[in-house]
Amino acid sequence: MASPATRRIVGAAMTGATYGAAALAIVPLAAILVMLLTRGAGSLDWDFFTRSAVPVGEPGGGFAHAIVGTLLVVGVACAIGIPIGVGAGIFLAEFGGGRFGWVVRFVADTLNGTPSIVIGIFAWAWIVRPAGRFTALAGSVALACILAPLVARTTEEMVRLVPNSLREAALALGYPRWRTSLTVVARTARAGIVTGCLVAIARVAGETAPLLFTALGNQFFSTNLLQPIAALPLQIYVYALGPYEEWHRQAWAGALVLILLVLILGTIARVATRSRHERA
Repeated sequence: MASPATRRIVGAAMTGATYGAAALAIVPLAAILVMLLTRGAGSLDWDFFTRSAVPVGEPGGGFAHAIVGTLLVVGVACAIGIPIGVGAGIFLAEFGGGRFGWVVRFVADTLNGTPSIVIGIFAWAWIVRPAGRFTALAGSVALACILAPLVARTTEEMVRLVPNSLREAALALGYPRWRTSLTVVARTARAGIVTGCLVAIARVAGETAPLLFTALGNQFFSTNLLQPIAALPLQIYVYALGPYEEWHRQAWAGALVLILLVLILGTIARVATRSRHERA
């Protein structure tokens, strides 16, 4: 049997190893932020957020068209994918014990593990090619195919955490099963569901490969869902590969804006999760 001193030494060593592992997990994000701040912060000005791209050789220009395009494409993807994902997640948690539930769960897990470029090729083959043109709507559908299974699995886990006593109380009051699931169970798990949705949105907001095959990109300001549209990941990709120093400078600034957007969504998700635990 180990002595108290040995147990204290081992405990302190394991605690130190845990803190060290946590610090190592933060290092990559910190390095990315420092690099983006160093190279991109100096290019962030009013014109960057209010002006679109300018012809090569002209000074100035910005990413306004790409920022608006990202908000539009991701917004439509959320309108398509979140209702499907939340509905599928509630079904899996409440009624997914049979064979059909197993199939839905298997499909969701398979889609979660599918590379995003494969989703882009799928959207190109089934939407872009028959239509004969690249569209923002096709990009939104591709992102929705990534978002929906993530939301479904997160929603399922959050709904499963709701105590059965709440279900039994609602059923004892005469509520039908479907109404219990929607008005009692889903409302109780609302904070966790919202958190899962925000995490999924942060995931798809930075996707580039699906948009290359669908939305394509646009150097002009556009909000037409049936035409090619600019997006932050696409604009960063094009400018980073370009031969012009001005493009490189703006690409770094665009990458900084994109990572800040993802961090903001992640922070909101963490705050929502913490609030839910405090209420519990």
